[in-house]
Amino acid sequence: MNVSSPTDRPDDDAYWQRPDPAAESLGRPEPAPPAPEPAGYQGPPRATPPPADWRPPTIANPPPPRRMPAQDDIALDEAESSARTVTYGIGLVAGAIALVVMCLLCARLVF
Repeated sequence: MNVSSPTDRPDDDAYWQRPDPAAESLGRPEPAPPAPEPAGYQGPPRATPPPADWRPPTIANPPPPRRMPAQDDIALDEAESSARTVTYGIGLVAGAIALVVMCLLCARLVF
């Protein structure tokens, strides 16, 4: 099979035309006959049933869980209040320190 362009000057479209179907074979194999269509879905294959003793032995049921102790709502509110006070106190101290440092830096730039 020649894939390069011909050297003589034939018709411009002659090189790109399809070969004549009545011409001798171009070395291509004959198309295979189509495979027969399979019958409809037959379902999953049959499985053999498991032996009767395939499950592990069971252990006696555990006792039910114990009851949790009741929550003391008053003590929880007091703990949250004291935690909030400590958080605000630390924030105020940190803010005061930041304000003093900023004032010192600004005073140093101005003077």
